[in-house]
Formats: sequence, structure tokens, C-alpha cells
Amino acid sequence: MRLLHTSDWHLGRSFHRVDMLGAQAAFVTHLVTTVREHAVDAVVVAGDVYDRAVPPLAAVELFDDALHRLAGLGVPTVMISGNHDSARRLGVGAGLIGRAGIHLRTEPSACGTPVVLADTFGDVALYGLPYLEPALVKGEFGVAKAGHETVLAAAMERVRADLATRPAGTRSVVLAHAFVTGGEPSDSERDITVGGVAAVPAGVFDGVDYVALGHLHGCQTLTDRIRYSGSPLPYSFSETAHRKTMWLVDLGADGSVTAERVDCPVPRALARLRGTLEELLADPELTRHEDAWVEATLTDAVRPADPMARLLERFPHTLSLAFDPERAPDDPEVSYAKRLAGRSDQQIAEDFVAHVRGAGPDTSEQGVLRDAFDAARVDETVREAAR
Repeated sequence: MRLLHTSDWHLGRSFHRVDMLGAQAAFVTHLVTTVREHAVDAVVVAGDVYDRAVPPLAAVELFDDALHRLAGLGVPTVMISGNHDSARRLGVGAGLIGRAGIHLRTEPSACGTPVVLADTFGDVALYGLPYLEPALVKGEFGVAKAGHETVLAAAMERVRADLATRPAGTRSVVLAHAFVTGGEPSDSERDITVGGVAAVPAGVFDGVDYVALGHLHGCQTLTDRIRYSGSPLPYSFSETAHRKTMWLVDLGADGSVTAERVDCPVPRALARLRGTLEELLADPELTRHEDAWVEATLTDAVRPADPMARLLERFPHTLSLAFDPERAPDDPEVSYAKRLAGRSDQQIAEDFVAHVRGAGPDTSEQGVLRDAFDAARVDETVREAAR
């Protein structure tokens, strides 16, 4: 069986104020073409179809167009909700849409109920595990501790229990939206840290033939059987080195996996440039970036006059301009943003406590801070989904 694995479309998202809807529409066309030209048997979409719980109308219309075109090919599609999606909204009409071969899996309670497809070698069971917000689904899975690993492990127990009831030789595919240990994140993914832990071990997915992951925006292979497709388009300059692709996965008669990458059309290359303004304007090595979307970081000791206007003369698609004068780390002029770069909310809060009272929080106080951040994030998720 040949699968096309994709995820993280983020329909409705812009890139530094650049409307990406046209590029997203081009991706949908490319997806449909790939399905047709490569004789794909099923499409799997591992979450974050939309960029937010209440997407703009144009994004909904593009999604509707994608569903119609995939259904028109007669190729089954299985998709799950991600942490950016509203599971309830995405799942509206799932029963009816399923009759057209588009299978939306947004309910945690259905983790152990697969979409069963067949090829000449027998059945393939595809299990959709939507993004599982631990605090909201721990009751469903009967776990005492709300953590990503515990709820995913419980969901996978349901998968393995169902698989054990199926005919010998049934192959299995799991779609999941999570941060799995070994994955490389970028700046454009929303933080899903719970209790100070974001990642789950790959061993949670033992016992299945292929795991189609979503959430991280870089295409990557954790094992031969566990892969992220990444987002089809860039959504931050941290993705400058990404090659945007989908996975074309062949699932053999014995459950063996072979996979190759299919490139996605990207509207413009990304470039991160750093140096003084005069260096960026004069360096002949930067000619290749003149048609790229550019993030420029100026290192001038004194902020130059009209830097953006001057940059735009050479790099007309400059979207981001930052200033980072070369200074010693202990220089009092080092920016607050630079001092906080790479630090989590928890670390920043602990540093604040230490600054205010002269000593950092003890273990119990760290737990209070962690619980507060978790509660705030869950509350935001609930309020967004309820809008």
C-alpha cells in the first residue's frame, strides 16, 4: 500500500504579514497531482490542518476545495486534528464526509477504532490519534497524571488491543500529533509543554508498522518507521534550512517500510543575513539571496539611518529587521530580548523570583510555578476551542 504522509498545513497562516493562502492553494494542487501521478492508495494528514481554532473563511474554503478534490480522485484520506485545530469544529460532519472516503479523526475516544483499507496483501488498519491535551483527556483514558507520555501510552494501548483482535498479518499505521524525543523543533510550533516536559519517547509507538507524525515543521526520520513530514511551507525564518516535502511511503506485505521525499512548491527561498548594514549591501556573496524572503540582523554599533529602506533596495523581499550590536555578554546594553533568548517561561519566572528575593524557588515552589503555567496554557486552549 502506498501512503502519502503530510501534516501541518496551517491553512490561514501568514508569514511575517505575507498572505500565504495562494501558496497554500498551490500546495493543495501539488498534493492532488502527487496522489494521481504516483498512484497513491491513501493520504494521511497528521494534524494542524488549520492555523487556529476559528480559521478565516478563505482558509475554510480552501480546505473544502481540498476535500472535494481528494474525494474526486477516489483515494481514501485519513486526517487528525492538531493542537492548532479546534477538534470539535474540524470534526463537524465527519460521519457524512466519511462516506466520501475522507475520514476525520478528532475524538480521543475513537483512538482504538481504525479506518481499515485493503490491498492485494490484506488489511491495513489506520488509527488516528488526534492531538491529546493531557489535562482535558486524562479522564477519558483513566490516567492519574496529566502528561503527554501517559495519555499517548494509554491511547496506544487501545490501538494495540484493537490490533490484537484483527486477522493475523493485518498491517498498522498510526497518525499522531506530538513532540517525540529526537525530533528537531523550530520557532513556528506552538509550545505544548506540560509539567516541564514536551517530548514523549518513541517507544510509546512500539507495535505498529508506521507512525505518521505531525507537529514539528521540519521533515525528519526518527526511525525507519517513525517520521515527521513537516509543514509543506515555511512559517518562520528558523526553517531556512528546511527542505519542504511530503513522505511517499510504501508499506510492504510484511509491514516493511520504504519511503522517499516528494518536494513541495515553495514560493520563495528564505535567507537569514547577519552583519553591518554596509556589509550586507556590498557583499557579492549575498547576490543569490536578492530574490529571497530575508531576515536581516544588523550588528552595527550605532543604529544606521533608514536601514530598512536601504536594505529593500538590494533585497526587495526583506520581511524582518533586527539589531544585535556586537557586545560582551555582561554589557548592560545587551537587550532584554537577547538575555531571554532560548529560555522557557518557567526559567524566566524562576530567575525573576531569584532577582526579587535573592534566592531561587525551592522544589515545591518550582512545582507551583509549573502548575500555574500548565493551567494558563490549558485555559487558553479551552477558551480558544469554545469561541
